[in-house]
Amino acid sequence: MLMDLLPNSKTLRSQMTDAELLLWRQLRGHRFLGLKFKRQKPMGRYIVDFVCLEHFLIIEVDGGQHQQASDKDAARDRYFEDRGFRVLRFWNHEVLGETEAVLERIRLTLLEGFSPLPSPLP
Repeated sequence: MLMDLLPNSKTLRSQMTDAELLLWRQLRGHRFLGLKFKRQKPMGRYIVDFVCLEHFLIIEVDGGQHQQASDKDAARDRYFEDRGFRVLRFWNHEVLGETEAVLERIRLTLLEGFSPLPSPLP
């Protein structure tokens, strides 16, 4: 299955939308909170737009073909949530027009995932 997705993921990387490109410029090369993100990553039976594997966070950027959240998107999100991932979805216009707010939501979601270690017992 993974081998079937690889050519498609390479094509998607070369044909990113303006919104995906803008977000990728912010996430790539450990620029965002020093974390490593991958783009158009085959995972299971899907290709995700962006993923931070270290923190089990998937980010999807939805365009005009997603007029509203579809049953397919919900099933896809459940697939990843059942495997311990959090999924954030943004519309293209949000990424393009409200970039700082989108980045802040990603940052806050990542911080929610950090839990301090309990202090050692005396």
